[in-house]
Amino acid sequence: MRTRWKIAIGVGVSALSVAALVFGLEAADRAFPPPLERAGIVSAEVLDANGELLRAFATPEGRWRLKTDVADVDPQFLRMLVAYEDQRFYRHHGVDAVALGRAFLQLVSHGRIVSGGSTLSMQVARLIEPRSERSVPAKLLQIARAMQIERRLSKEQILNLYLTHAPYGGNLEGVRAASLAYFGKEPRHLTVAQAALLVALPQLPEKRRPDRNLASAEAARRRVLDRAAVAAAVGEGEAERAALVPVPAERRQLPAYAAHLAEAALRKQPSVIQHRTTLRRDVQHGLEIVADEASKRLGPKVSVAMVMADAHTGEIVGEVGSANYFDSSRSGWIDMTRVLRSPGSTLKPFIYGLAFEEGYVAQETIIEDRPADFYGYRPRNFDMTYQGDVSVREALQLSLNVPAVRLLDAVGPTRLLVRFRRAEVKPVLPPNEAPGLAIGLGGVGITLKDLVQLYAGLANRGKPMRIGDGIQDQPGPIESEPLMEPVAAWNITDILSDIIAPAGSKQLGIAYKTGTSYGNRDAWSVGYDGAHVLGVWVGRSDNGAVPGLAGYVSAAPILFEGFAKSGVAIAPFPPAPMGAARISATELPISQRRFSVTAAGLLSASTREPAPQIVYPPEGARVDLGASGGANPKMPLALKLQGGRAPFRWLANGKPLPDLSRRRTNQWIPDGAGYSTLTVIDAAGRAASVRIFVE
Repeated sequence: MRTRWKIAIGVGVSALSVAALVFGLEAADRAFPPPLERAGIVSAEVLDANGELLRAFATPEGRWRLKTDVADVDPQFLRMLVAYEDQRFYRHHGVDAVALGRAFLQLVSHGRIVSGGSTLSMQVARLIEPRSERSVPAKLLQIARAMQIERRLSKEQILNLYLTHAPYGGNLEGVRAASLAYFGKEPRHLTVAQAALLVALPQLPEKRRPDRNLASAEAARRRVLDRAAVAAAVGEGEAERAALVPVPAERRQLPAYAAHLAEAALRKQPSVIQHRTTLRRDVQHGLEIVADEASKRLGPKVSVAMVMADAHTGEIVGEVGSANYFDSSRSGWIDMTRVLRSPGSTLKPFIYGLAFEEGYVAQETIIEDRPADFYGYRPRNFDMTYQGDVSVREALQLSLNVPAVRLLDAVGPTRLLVRFRRAEVKPVLPPNEAPGLAIGLGGVGITLKDLVQLYAGLANRGKPMRIGDGIQDQPGPIESEPLMEPVAAWNITDILSDIIAPAGSKQLGIAYKTGTSYGNRDAWSVGYDGAHVLGVWVGRSDNGAVPGLAGYVSAAPILFEGFAKSGVAIAPFPPAPMGAARISATELPISQRRFSVTAAGLLSASTREPAPQIVYPPEGARVDLGASGGANPKMPLALKLQGGRAPFRWLANGKPLPDLSRRRTNQWIPDGAGYSTLTVIDAAGRAASVRIFVE
């Protein structure tokens, strides 16, 4: 009986002791948790649309510590790491008793530390809570921390911490930073030789830095490759082949693209670790090279800014705020894509677009380029000469000033600005000035970003598109009326795509326009293909004049080089929309053969035929609207007239269309295929008719 009591008491005391120990450990664990919050301090990153690194910022203590997860690295590297550092990583709970026992026996037998017996969990504990001394108490604390970490985190999370914090010499921490610095690439796809070097360096990062101690780095990599477990992990013969690959002897700069956008991202969201943009790193890289080389050719203090956007999505794929962010002589820190400057002649295409839309002119309409006085405003051409009678097509291609002002006087400066607002672009007028004819020649302030946004509408067949980089602006379609009608946009593209490339540039199949501001302060060139828009600005950030600076000779070559080196494939223009055609001068209605304005400033298309004239469709035209076998057409037919006095009443086969219109454009959906007669009657009762065949 007494024996049983002794046993019972002993068991009870033991149970209480174990409970007390467990409770004590639990209490200690809660009272002194591992400093995992420190592990969250990593470098801020700015990424492109595909997740590629554009730019990183050092941590507050000056470390390049890029957040790295298991998914970010080559699986083979992970196998090599575990095989070399901690073979029982997935089986132990923070401490490998076998490895510690082996390390103790080696210490006793050799009188020095041969292997530390540290697990990856213990190394993580040391990395997030570094201690300079190497002592038994420090080791015991490291063991305790490793056990705490194992209780809180999964094996994958522990590996993530190691991959992010492992030291690689200097201020490099983590596998991603090391891979970018030594190999110039992300660690997703590593060779065996590269993976072995990244496994070896963290043990003695300063002594094994390949950029300073190449022989030591090679020897360390050799030891990793010689380990039997590593050789088994990489496959037969791979370790021997990897040992023959040279170790990189230089440390590269980490990616540093889109400096202005990166700074803006950090200012806008300083607590965010990863900032995703719409940029594409290959495009950005190409544009930055072009801008830097061009600025050096153009001379001191001259800078270059560029914006390239996807015309269909609005995503900015390349954005260069200046030729060199760190060049103080060019004030490189100023983002010139968002500074108001005079656009020169780059707004002329939109004036012509309105004139096409209203039926005032066609491409082969003759317009005068002679000295003219518009209520005291006397525009002159850039070269101070005049061409006399020219076609509208030639006037836009040659960027003649007087014809552009004639057309702007007809369509109205205020209407032009209203169209810009449809694209969410608001050019800034001089203080206390109303919209005037000077707008057509650059008498407003506009940013390069907004100018590209306007041209994105042109490239998108008149549908306005908001461009954005995902940080400062969000891209996407603009829900508003069109910037201009598709046929008008097609006419502009057809004209601009036929302009000869600047000297020394290869014809690329793009439509483009140039501009030069007053006093040679700004040179512009904006171009587009069937998918992308690229805008270029050249000038001084302090608004100083640059002798000889001009859009065609200074900015246009950069535009063509930018398209060529951006890496984007030149996309063909979409097919012409319904109703679009380049009509020869002899086939034009009399009312469209010459553009003129009366002394009172009112449009007079022709003194010989003041009555309204149907411009489109022309008499006898066969119009394909997708109708077949008498079926209803699939799309409306655009109707345009010239002359006459508003409002206008349209009739189709004698039946009036629903509403009177003050515009010289309208739409009609035929009842079916076959012959139809279209008639328009103006306010004075004058009429015009055409007979067409609908297919």
